Amino acid sequence: MHIYPRPPASKVKELLAACNLPASDLEAADFEHFFGCGVEAEPKGVVGVELYGEVGLLRSLAVEEAARGHGCGTRLVKEAEKHAVANGVEALYLLTTTAEEFFRSQGYMKIERASVPEAIRRTSEFSTLCPSTATAMVKVLKA
Repeated sequence: MHIYPRPPASKVKELLAACNLPASDLEAADFEHFFGCGVEAEPKGVVGVELYGEVGLLRSLAVEEAARGHGCGTRLVKEAEKHAVANGVEALYLLTTTAEEFFRSQGYMKIERASVPEAIRRTSEFSTLCPSTATAMVKVLKA
């Protein structure tokens, strides 16, 4: 599947809603760091990155049910990681309630929420949108 930057904001929000992921905090500028998978006008999957200097937040990985198991999610995560590295990010953090095994297969490690950097803990996703029971994970991108 084709991976591309800046999928249409309305389609990102539709896909996030269909996958029960939060989008209420997304502003127009945020979509600069989103990627889509599939046909550009109708993405089958999306992912975003929030950049905070040497750390970043991988957020909103959503893949349509019918497109799962075909590599879309893996390719989106790899593209987001490449984008993060190009922007100086050394470690990507994320929160998940349902995809811990998937992210583990992508090289992410479970960590204690208290060890997440302050810049990430201050994000809307970390502080208000995701439940306190969500699993925190990290992947070091540069040694």
